[in-house]
Amino acid sequence: MDPLIRALRDHYGWDGFKPGQRPVLEAILSGQDALAVLPTGGGKSLCYQLPAVVRKGLVVVISPLVALMEDQVEKLKKLGVPAVCLHSGLEFSRREEISIALRDKNLRLLYLAPERLQQENIRQFLSQKAYLKEMIAIAVDEAHCISAWGHDFRPDYRRIGEIRSLCPKTPVVALSATAAPKVRADIIKLLQLRSPLVQVSSARRCNLNYSMRLRAKEPLPDILKALEASIGASLIYVRTRRLVEYWTETLRKEGIPAIPYHAGLSYNSRQDALAKFLGHSKPVLVATVAFGMGVDRADVGLVLHLNLPATPEGYLQESGRAGRDGNLANCMVFFSPSDRTKLGWAIKSSFLRKNKTALDENENDLRLEIAQEQLRRMEAIAEGEICLEQALLISVGEIVPPCGRCDRCLKKLDSHDWSKQALELLQSLENSEEGKSLKSLVPALQKIGRKGSWGWLARRLIQEDLINESNDGAKKLFLKENGRRYLSKPWPLKYAA
Repeated sequence: MDPLIRALRDHYGWDGFKPGQRPVLEAILSGQDALAVLPTGGGKSLCYQLPAVVRKGLVVVISPLVALMEDQVEKLKKLGVPAVCLHSGLEFSRREEISIALRDKNLRLLYLAPERLQQENIRQFLSQKAYLKEMIAIAVDEAHCISAWGHDFRPDYRRIGEIRSLCPKTPVVALSATAAPKVRADIIKLLQLRSPLVQVSSARRCNLNYSMRLRAKEPLPDILKALEASIGASLIYVRTRRLVEYWTETLRKEGIPAIPYHAGLSYNSRQDALAKFLGHSKPVLVATVAFGMGVDRADVGLVLHLNLPATPEGYLQESGRAGRDGNLANCMVFFSPSDRTKLGWAIKSSFLRKNKTALDENENDLRLEIAQEQLRRMEAIAEGEICLEQALLISVGEIVPPCGRCDRCLKKLDSHDWSKQALELLQSLENSEEGKSLKSLVPALQKIGRKGSWGWLARRLIQEDLINESNDGAKKLFLKENGRRYLSKPWPLKYAA
Protein backbone atom coordinates (compact mmCIF):
# COMPACT_ATOMS: atom_id res chain seq x y z
CA MET A 1 0.00 0.00 0.00
CA ASP A 2 1.05 3.59 -0.67
CA PRO A 3 2.91 4.64 2.54
CA LEU A 4 1.20 8.07 2.63
CA ILE A 5 -2.25 6.51 2.29
CA ARG A 6 -1.33 3.96 4.97
CA ALA A 7 -0.26 6.73 7.36
CA LEU A 8 -3.42 8.70 6.54
CA ARG A 9 -5.60 5.68 7.28
CA ASP A 10 -3.71 4.58 10.40
CA HIS A 11 -3.66 7.99 12.09
CA TYR A 12 -6.74 9.76 10.74
CA GLY A 13 -9.00 6.98 9.47
CA TRP A 14 -9.29 8.51 5.99
CA ASP A 15 -8.84 6.68 2.69
CA GLY A 16 -7.76 9.53 0.42
CA PHE A 17 -6.45 13.07 0.20
CA LYS A 18 -8.38 16.21 -0.62
CA PRO A 19 -7.43 18.14 -3.78
CA GLY A 20 -4.03 19.79 -3.48
CA GLN A 21 -2.90 18.04 -0.29
CA ARG A 22 -0.69 15.32 -1.73
CA PRO A 23 1.63 17.55 -3.83
CA VAL A 24 2.27 19.72 -0.76
CA LEU A 25 2.99 16.68 1.43
CA GLU A 26 5.39 15.24 -1.12
CA ALA A 27 7.21 18.56 -1.45
CA ILE A 28 7.73 18.83 2.33
CA LEU A 29 8.87 15.23 2.66
CA SER A 30 11.38 15.76 -0.16
CA GLY A 31 12.80 18.86 1.56
CA GLN A 32 11.25 21.41 -0.82
CA ASP A 33 9.63 24.69 0.26
CA ALA A 34 5.95 25.08 -0.60
CA LEU A 35 3.16 27.63 -0.77
CA ALA A 36 -0.27 26.04 -0.35
CA VAL A 37 -3.43 28.04 -0.98
CA LEU A 38 -6.25 25.67 -0.09
CA PRO A 39 -9.83 26.80 0.60
CA THR A 40 -11.44 26.77 4.03
CA GLY A 41 -12.14 23.11 4.76
CA GLY A 42 -9.49 22.05 2.25
CA GLY A 43 -7.31 20.33 4.86
CA LYS A 44 -4.35 22.69 5.28
CA SER A 45 -3.43 21.31 8.72
CA LEU A 46 -2.92 17.79 7.38
CA CYS A 47 -0.19 19.13 5.08
CA TYR A 48 2.08 19.79 8.07
CA GLN A 49 0.76 17.24 10.57
CA LEU A 50 1.26 14.09 8.49
CA PRO A 51 4.97 14.71 7.70
CA ALA A 52 5.69 14.83 11.46
CA VAL A 53 3.99 11.47 11.90
CA VAL A 54 5.54 9.83 8.82
CA ARG A 55 9.10 11.02 9.52
CA LYS A 56 8.83 10.78 13.34
CA GLY A 57 10.31 14.25 13.76
CA LEU A 58 9.29 17.74 14.85
CA VAL A 59 7.24 20.18 12.79
CA VAL A 60 7.03 23.75 14.09
CA VAL A 61 3.75 25.52 13.26
CA ILE A 62 3.55 29.32 13.47
CA SER A 63 -0.03 30.56 13.87
CA PRO A 64 -1.65 33.77 15.13
CA LEU A 65 -4.81 31.93 16.22
CA VAL A 66 -4.82 30.73 19.82
CA ALA A 67 -8.18 28.94 19.44
CA LEU A 68 -6.86 27.05 16.40
CA MET A 69 -3.67 26.01 18.20
CA GLU A 70 -5.52 24.80 21.29
CA ASP A 71 -8.10 22.96 19.21
CA GLN A 72 -5.55 21.18 17.04
CA VAL A 73 -3.33 20.21 19.99
CA GLU A 74 -6.30 18.57 21.73
CA LYS A 75 -7.27 16.67 18.58
CA LEU A 76 -3.69 15.49 17.98
CA LYS A 77 -3.39 14.24 21.55
CA LYS A 78 -6.57 12.19 21.07
CA LEU A 79 -4.96 10.67 17.97
CA GLY A 80 -1.90 9.77 20.03
CA VAL A 81 0.33 12.42 18.42
CA PRO A 82 2.43 14.39 20.98
CA ALA A 83 1.79 18.13 20.46
CA VAL A 84 2.00 21.36 22.47
CA CYS A 85 1.40 25.04 21.87
CA LEU A 86 3.09 28.16 23.23
CA HIS A 87 1.26 31.48 23.48
CA SER A 88 0.95 34.37 25.93
CA GLY A 89 -2.32 33.15 27.47
CA LEU A 90 -0.87 30.00 29.08
CA GLU A 91 -1.16 29.48 32.83
CA PHE A 92 2.04 28.82 34.80
CA SER A 93 1.24 25.14 35.41
CA ARG A 94 0.85 24.52 31.67
CA ARG A 95 4.14 26.30 30.93
CA GLU A 96 5.92 23.80 33.19
CA GLU A 97 4.23 20.94 31.37
CA ILE A 98 5.28 22.36 27.99
CA SER A 99 8.85 22.91 29.17
CA ILE A 100 9.07 19.19 29.93
CA ALA A 101 7.49 18.30 26.56
CA LEU A 102 10.07 20.37 24.67
CA ARG A 103 12.83 18.16 26.06
CA ASP A 104 11.05 15.02 24.83
CA LYS A 105 12.36 13.74 21.51
CA ASN A 106 8.94 12.22 20.81
CA LEU A 107 7.33 15.66 20.44
CA ARG A 108 5.87 15.85 16.93
CA LEU A 109 4.19 19.28 16.63
CA LEU A 110 5.06 22.54 18.34
CA TYR A 111 2.61 25.42 17.76
CA LEU A 112 4.01 28.91 18.29
CA ALA A 113 2.46 32.37 18.26
CA PRO A 114 4.63 34.51 15.91
CA GLU A 115 5.92 36.79 18.69
CA ARG A 116 7.48 33.76 20.41
CA LEU A 117 10.09 33.59 17.65
CA GLN A 118 11.72 36.69 19.16
CA GLN A 119 12.47 34.93 22.47
CA GLU A 120 16.08 33.82 22.73
CA ASN A 121 15.29 30.44 24.35
CA ILE A 122 12.91 29.57 21.50
CA ARG A 123 15.44 30.63 18.87
CA GLN A 124 18.11 28.47 20.51
CA PHE A 125 15.71 25.54 20.69
CA LEU A 126 14.85 25.79 16.99
CA SER A 127 18.47 26.22 15.97
CA GLN A 128 19.50 23.15 17.95
CA LYS A 129 16.68 21.02 16.54
CA ALA A 130 17.64 22.05 13.01
CA TYR A 131 21.35 21.35 13.65
CA LEU A 132 20.55 17.88 15.00
CA LYS A 133 18.28 17.28 11.95
CA GLU A 134 15.33 16.55 14.24
CA MET A 135 13.10 19.20 12.63
CA ILE A 136 11.11 18.02 9.61
CA ALA A 137 9.60 21.36 8.54
CA ILE A 138 8.44 24.82 9.57
CA ALA A 139 4.81 25.60 8.73
CA VAL A 140 3.56 29.20 8.59
CA ASP A 141 -0.23 29.11 8.87
CA GLU A 142 -2.39 32.10 7.82
CA ALA A 143 0.60 33.16 5.72
CA HIS A 144 -1.34 36.00 4.07
CA CYS A 145 -0.81 37.90 7.35
CA ILE A 146 2.74 38.70 6.20
CA SER A 147 1.57 40.80 3.25
CA ALA A 148 0.40 44.41 3.34
CA TRP A 149 -1.86 43.38 0.43
CA GLY A 150 -3.45 40.61 2.52
CA HIS A 151 -6.75 41.01 4.34
CA ASP A 152 -5.34 40.45 7.84
CA PHE A 153 -1.85 42.00 7.92
CA ARG A 154 0.07 41.40 11.18
CA PRO A 155 3.44 43.14 11.76
CA ASP A 156 4.77 40.21 13.84
CA TYR A 157 4.65 38.08 10.69
CA ARG A 158 7.20 40.32 8.98
CA ARG A 159 9.97 38.88 11.20
CA ILE A 160 9.17 35.23 10.53
CA GLY A 161 11.56 35.28 7.56
CA GLU A 162 14.41 35.57 10.07
CA ILE A 163 13.88 31.92 10.93
CA ARG A 164 15.77 31.05 7.74
CA SER A 165 19.04 32.05 9.38
CA LEU A 166 18.30 29.75 12.33
CA CYS A 167 17.16 26.77 10.26
CA PRO A 168 18.69 27.26 6.80
CA LYS A 169 18.19 23.68 5.61
CA THR A 170 14.71 23.08 7.01
CA PRO A 171 11.88 23.28 4.42
CA VAL A 172 9.25 25.97 5.00
CA VAL A 173 5.61 25.56 3.98
CA ALA A 174 3.33 28.62 3.89
CA LEU A 175 -0.41 28.02 4.04
CA SER A 176 -3.47 30.20 3.50
CA ALA A 177 -7.13 29.77 2.57
CA THR A 178 -7.10 32.79 0.27
CA ALA A 179 -4.21 34.67 -1.32
CA ALA A 180 -4.44 36.86 -4.39
CA PRO A 181 -1.43 36.86 -6.76
CA LYS A 182 0.15 39.96 -5.11
CA VAL A 183 -0.17 38.29 -1.71
CA ARG A 184 1.41 35.06 -2.97
CA ALA A 185 4.36 37.02 -4.35
CA ASP A 186 4.82 38.75 -0.98
CA ILE A 187 4.68 35.44 0.89
CA ILE A 188 7.38 33.89 -1.29
CA LYS A 189 9.60 36.96 -1.03
CA LEU A 190 9.22 37.76 2.67
CA LEU A 191 9.43 34.16 3.89
CA GLN A 192 12.43 33.63 1.60
CA LEU A 193 10.92 30.49 0.05
CA ARG A 194 13.44 28.81 -2.24
CA SER A 195 12.10 27.42 -5.53
CA PRO A 196 8.83 26.51 -3.80
CA LEU A 197 6.06 24.29 -5.02
CA VAL A 198 3.07 26.63 -5.50
CA GLN A 199 -0.19 24.76 -5.03
CA VAL A 200 -3.29 26.93 -5.55
CA SER A 201 -6.60 25.11 -5.38
CA SER A 202 -9.92 26.60 -6.44
CA ALA A 203 -11.76 28.50 -3.74
CA ARG A 204 -15.08 27.76 -5.45
CA ARG A 205 -17.56 25.91 -3.22
CA CYS A 206 -20.45 24.61 -5.29
CA ASN A 207 -22.61 23.80 -2.24
CA LEU A 208 -22.69 27.37 -0.89
CA ASN A 209 -25.56 29.70 -1.75
CA TYR A 210 -24.60 33.37 -1.40
CA SER A 211 -27.01 36.23 -0.80
CA MET A 212 -26.39 39.88 0.15
CA ARG A 213 -29.09 42.44 0.82
CA LEU A 214 -29.76 45.66 2.66
CA ARG A 215 -30.33 45.18 6.37
CA ALA A 216 -33.87 46.02 7.44
CA LYS A 217 -34.35 48.68 10.10
CA GLU A 218 -35.54 45.82 12.32
CA PRO A 219 -33.64 42.76 11.05
CA LEU A 220 -34.87 40.25 13.68
CA PRO A 221 -37.64 38.70 11.51
CA ASP A 222 -35.12 38.11 8.69
CA ILE A 223 -32.64 36.57 11.14
CA LEU A 224 -35.27 34.24 12.59
CA LYS A 225 -36.32 33.19 9.09
CA ALA A 226 -32.71 32.40 8.13
CA LEU A 227 -32.20 30.39 11.33
CA GLU A 228 -35.40 28.43 10.77
CA ALA A 229 -34.23 27.40 7.30
CA SER A 230 -30.77 26.40 8.53
CA ILE A 231 -29.81 22.75 8.81
CA GLY A 232 -27.15 22.00 11.40
CA ALA A 233 -25.10 24.66 13.17
CA SER A 234 -25.52 28.38 12.55
CA LEU A 235 -22.87 31.12 12.83
CA ILE A 236 -23.91 34.76 13.16
CA TYR A 237 -21.08 37.26 12.75
CA VAL A 238 -21.23 40.85 14.00
CA ARG A 239 -18.64 43.63 14.11
CA THR A 240 -18.27 44.36 17.83
CA ARG A 241 -18.40 42.67 21.22
CA ARG A 242 -21.34 44.89 22.18
CA LEU A 243 -23.31 43.57 19.20
CA VAL A 244 -22.45 40.00 20.18
CA GLU A 245 -24.03 40.58 23.59
CA TYR A 246 -27.04 42.41 22.12
CA TRP A 247 -27.93 39.77 19.55
CA THR A 248 -27.29 36.89 21.95
CA GLU A 249 -29.75 38.39 24.43
CA THR A 250 -32.27 39.27 21.68
CA LEU A 251 -32.27 35.71 20.30
CA ARG A 252 -32.57 34.20 23.76
CA LYS A 253 -35.73 36.27 24.32
CA GLU A 254 -37.08 34.58 21.17
CA GLY A 255 -36.45 31.15 22.68
CA ILE A 256 -33.18 30.49 20.80
CA PRO A 257 -30.34 29.46 23.17
CA ALA A 258 -27.73 31.58 21.39
CA ILE A 259 -24.08 31.25 22.47
CA PRO A 260 -21.86 34.37 22.66
CA TYR A 261 -18.17 34.34 21.70
CA HIS A 262 -15.68 37.20 21.61
CA ALA A 263 -12.18 38.03 22.85
CA GLY A 264 -13.49 39.94 25.87
CA LEU A 265 -14.82 36.77 27.49
CA SER A 266 -12.66 34.81 29.91
CA TYR A 267 -10.69 31.81 28.64
CA ASN A 268 -13.04 29.41 30.44
CA SER A 269 -16.11 31.14 28.98
CA ARG A 270 -14.68 30.90 25.46
CA GLN A 271 -13.83 27.23 25.93
CA ASP A 272 -17.35 26.59 27.23
CA ALA A 273 -18.83 28.37 24.19
CA LEU A 274 -16.64 26.32 21.86
CA ALA A 275 -17.66 23.06 23.58
CA LYS A 276 -21.36 23.95 23.23
CA PHE A 277 -20.91 24.88 19.57
CA LEU A 278 -19.17 21.59 18.82
CA GLY A 279 -21.42 19.45 21.02
CA HIS A 280 -24.99 20.63 20.43
CA SER A 281 -26.97 19.34 17.46
CA LYS A 282 -28.19 22.75 16.16
CA PRO A 283 -26.22 25.45 17.98
CA VAL A 284 -26.54 29.14 17.17
CA LEU A 285 -23.35 31.03 17.93
CA VAL A 286 -23.05 34.83 17.79
CA ALA A 287 -19.44 35.96 17.44
CA THR A 288 -16.93 38.44 16.14
CA VAL A 289 -15.17 37.25 12.97
CA ALA A 290 -12.13 35.80 14.80
CA PHE A 291 -14.23 32.79 15.78
CA GLY A 292 -14.17 29.75 13.52
CA MET A 293 -10.62 29.62 12.16
CA GLY A 294 -9.49 26.03 12.54
CA VAL A 295 -12.64 24.99 14.43
CA ASP A 296 -13.68 21.64 13.04
CA ARG A 297 -17.46 21.53 12.70
CA ALA A 298 -18.49 20.25 9.28
CA ASP A 299 -22.28 20.72 9.34
CA VAL A 300 -22.56 24.50 9.54
CA GLY A 301 -25.70 25.22 7.51
CA LEU A 302 -25.74 29.01 7.86
CA VAL A 303 -23.10 31.73 8.06
CA LEU A 304 -24.87 35.06 8.52
CA HIS A 305 -23.07 38.42 8.65
CA LEU A 306 -25.11 41.25 10.17
CA ASN A 307 -22.60 43.88 9.01
CA LEU A 308 -20.64 44.43 5.82
CA PRO A 309 -17.46 42.27 5.89
CA ALA A 310 -14.17 44.19 5.75
CA THR A 311 -12.69 42.46 2.67
CA PRO A 312 -13.78 40.02 -0.07
CA GLU A 313 -10.85 37.72 0.78
CA GLY A 314 -11.74 37.65 4.46
CA TYR A 315 -15.39 37.02 3.65
CA LEU A 316 -14.45 34.05 1.48
CA GLN A 317 -12.69 32.54 4.49
CA GLU A 318 -15.52 33.31 6.90
CA SER A 319 -18.31 32.09 4.61
CA GLY A 320 -16.21 29.03 3.80
CA ARG A 321 -16.88 27.71 7.29
CA ALA A 322 -20.32 26.70 6.01
CA GLY A 323 -21.04 23.40 4.31
CA ARG A 324 -17.75 21.63 4.95
CA ASP A 325 -19.72 18.35 5.02
CA GLY A 326 -20.57 18.89 1.35
CA ASN A 327 -24.25 19.60 1.98
CA LEU A 328 -26.00 22.75 0.80
CA ALA A 329 -25.50 25.75 3.08
CA ASN A 330 -26.47 29.43 3.04
CA CYS A 331 -24.04 32.34 3.30
CA MET A 332 -25.91 35.60 3.89
CA VAL A 333 -24.93 39.22 4.44
CA PHE A 334 -27.33 41.86 5.80
CA PHE A 335 -25.62 45.24 5.36
CA SER A 336 -26.31 48.95 5.55
CA PRO A 337 -24.75 51.82 3.53
CA SER A 338 -23.53 53.22 6.87
CA ASP A 339 -21.49 50.06 7.56
CA ARG A 340 -18.58 51.16 5.39
CA THR A 341 -18.27 54.51 7.17
CA LYS A 342 -18.27 52.91 10.63
CA LEU A 343 -15.93 50.11 9.60
CA GLY A 344 -13.64 52.53 7.79
CA TRP A 345 -13.13 54.56 10.97
CA ALA A 346 -12.64 51.38 13.00
CA ILE A 347 -10.01 50.08 10.56
CA LYS A 348 -8.12 53.36 10.64
CA SER A 349 -8.04 53.72 14.44
CA SER A 350 -7.26 50.02 15.00
CA PHE A 351 -4.54 49.92 12.38
CA LEU A 352 -2.80 53.06 13.64
CA ARG A 353 -2.95 51.80 17.22
CA LYS A 354 -1.42 48.43 16.36
CA ASN A 355 0.98 49.30 13.57
CA LYS A 356 2.29 52.86 13.99
CA THR A 357 5.57 51.64 15.51
CA ALA A 358 5.86 48.51 13.38
CA LEU A 359 5.92 50.11 9.92
CA ASP A 360 7.48 53.20 8.45
CA GLU A 361 5.15 56.10 7.63
CA ASN A 362 4.98 55.37 3.89
CA GLU A 363 4.08 51.72 4.41
CA ASN A 364 1.55 52.71 7.07
CA ASP A 365 -0.17 54.99 4.56
CA LEU A 366 -0.05 52.28 1.89
CA ARG A 367 -1.56 49.69 4.21
CA LEU A 368 -4.38 52.04 5.21
CA GLU A 369 -5.07 52.81 1.56
CA ILE A 370 -5.18 49.11 0.74
CA ALA A 371 -7.54 48.40 3.66
CA GLN A 372 -9.94 51.14 2.55
CA GLU A 373 -9.79 49.94 -1.05
CA GLN A 374 -10.61 46.37 0.05
CA LEU A 375 -13.58 47.70 2.01
CA ARG A 376 -14.82 49.60 -1.04
CA ARG A 377 -14.49 46.44 -3.17
CA MET A 378 -16.52 44.49 -0.63
CA GLU A 379 -19.24 47.13 -0.68
CA ALA A 380 -19.26 47.12 -4.49
CA ILE A 381 -19.80 43.34 -4.47
CA ALA A 382 -22.64 43.63 -1.92
CA GLU A 383 -24.37 46.42 -3.87
CA GLY A 384 -23.49 45.14 -7.35
CA GLU A 385 -25.49 43.16 -9.85
CA ILE A 386 -23.05 40.45 -11.00
CA CYS A 387 -22.89 36.91 -9.60
CA LEU A 388 -21.70 37.09 -5.99
CA GLU A 389 -19.50 34.00 -6.14
CA GLN A 390 -17.93 35.21 -9.37
CA ALA A 391 -17.20 38.64 -7.88
CA LEU A 392 -15.73 37.19 -4.67
CA LEU A 393 -13.44 34.80 -6.53
CA ILE A 394 -12.20 37.55 -8.86
CA SER A 395 -10.84 39.23 -5.72
CA VAL A 396 -8.39 36.33 -5.23
CA GLY A 397 -7.48 36.08 -8.90
CA GLU A 398 -9.80 33.20 -9.85
CA ILE A 399 -12.00 33.55 -12.93
CA VAL A 400 -15.16 31.42 -12.97
CA PRO A 401 -18.53 31.55 -14.77
CA PRO A 402 -21.65 32.68 -12.87
CA CYS A 403 -22.66 30.18 -10.20
CA GLY A 404 -26.38 30.02 -10.98
CA ARG A 405 -27.16 29.71 -7.24
CA CYS A 406 -26.67 33.13 -5.61
CA ASP A 407 -29.46 35.69 -5.31
CA ARG A 408 -28.00 37.74 -8.17
CA CYS A 409 -28.14 34.77 -10.53
CA LEU A 410 -31.62 33.69 -9.40
CA LYS A 411 -33.21 37.14 -9.66
CA LYS A 412 -33.06 39.07 -12.90
CA LEU A 413 -32.18 42.69 -12.09
CA ASP A 414 -33.31 45.46 -14.43
CA SER A 415 -30.55 47.90 -15.31
CA HIS A 416 -30.93 51.58 -16.21
CA ASP A 417 -28.64 54.14 -17.79
CA TRP A 418 -27.20 56.42 -15.08
CA SER A 419 -25.00 58.51 -17.40
CA LYS A 420 -27.08 61.69 -16.93
CA GLN A 421 -26.75 61.56 -13.14
CA ALA A 422 -23.07 60.58 -13.45
CA LEU A 423 -22.41 63.66 -15.59
CA GLU A 424 -24.07 65.93 -13.02
CA LEU A 425 -21.99 64.48 -10.18
CA LEU A 426 -18.72 64.64 -12.14
CA GLN A 427 -19.39 68.21 -13.29
CA SER A 428 -19.91 69.28 -9.67
CA LEU A 429 -16.34 68.08 -8.94
CA GLU A 430 -14.72 69.37 -12.11
CA ASN A 431 -13.24 72.62 -10.77
CA SER A 432 -12.50 71.51 -7.20
CA GLU A 433 -8.84 70.83 -6.43
CA GLU A 434 -9.47 70.27 -2.71
CA GLY A 435 -12.33 67.83 -3.25
CA LYS A 436 -15.89 68.00 -1.97
CA SER A 437 -17.86 65.87 0.43
CA LEU A 438 -20.95 64.19 -0.98
CA LYS A 439 -22.99 65.72 1.81
CA SER A 440 -22.16 69.21 0.52
CA LEU A 441 -23.18 68.24 -3.03
CA VAL A 442 -26.44 66.40 -2.34
CA PRO A 443 -28.85 69.40 -1.99
CA ALA A 444 -28.05 70.67 -5.48
CA LEU A 445 -27.87 67.19 -7.02
CA GLN A 446 -31.25 66.12 -5.62
CA LYS A 447 -32.95 68.87 -7.59
CA ILE A 448 -32.03 67.15 -10.85
CA GLY A 449 -31.87 63.44 -9.91
CA ARG A 450 -33.26 60.65 -7.79
CA LYS A 451 -33.32 61.35 -4.08
CA GLY A 452 -31.33 59.06 -1.85
CA SER A 453 -29.29 57.51 -4.67
CA TRP A 454 -26.30 59.85 -4.93
CA GLY A 455 -24.20 58.05 -2.34
CA TRP A 456 -24.83 54.78 -4.13
CA LEU A 457 -23.90 56.33 -7.49
CA ALA A 458 -20.73 57.91 -6.08
CA ARG A 459 -19.61 54.47 -4.89
CA ARG A 460 -20.21 53.05 -8.37
CA LEU A 461 -18.19 55.86 -9.98
CA ILE A 462 -15.32 55.16 -7.59
CA GLN A 463 -15.36 51.55 -8.80
CA GLU A 464 -15.42 52.80 -12.40
CA ASP A 465 -12.20 54.76 -11.59
CA LEU A 466 -13.88 58.05 -12.52
CA ILE A 467 -13.60 59.63 -9.08
CA ASN A 468 -11.47 59.06 -6.00
CA GLU A 469 -12.37 59.18 -2.31
CA SER A 470 -10.08 60.34 0.47
CA ASN A 471 -9.13 57.84 3.20
CA ASP A 472 -8.96 60.42 6.01
CA GLY A 473 -12.50 59.90 7.28
CA ALA A 474 -13.80 63.07 5.59
CA LYS A 475 -14.50 60.98 2.46
CA LYS A 476 -13.95 63.88 0.09
CA LEU A 477 -14.52 63.15 -3.58
CA PHE A 478 -12.01 64.10 -6.30
CA LEU A 479 -12.36 63.95 -10.06
CA LYS A 480 -9.81 61.56 -11.63
CA GLU A 481 -8.30 61.80 -15.11
CA ASN A 482 -10.68 59.09 -16.35
CA GLY A 483 -13.52 61.24 -15.03
CA ARG A 484 -12.34 64.19 -17.11
CA ARG A 485 -12.28 61.93 -20.18
CA TYR A 486 -15.84 60.90 -19.40
CA LEU A 487 -16.93 64.54 -19.22
CA SER A 488 -15.50 65.20 -22.67
CA LYS A 489 -16.93 62.03 -24.21
CA PRO A 490 -19.54 60.23 -22.05
CA TRP A 491 -20.49 56.59 -22.50
CA PRO A 492 -23.48 54.64 -21.14
CA LEU A 493 -23.30 53.57 -17.48
CA LYS A 494 -25.93 50.91 -16.85
CA TYR A 495 -26.58 49.77 -13.28
CA ALA A 496 -29.31 47.90 -11.47
CA ALA A 497 -30.49 49.66 -8.32
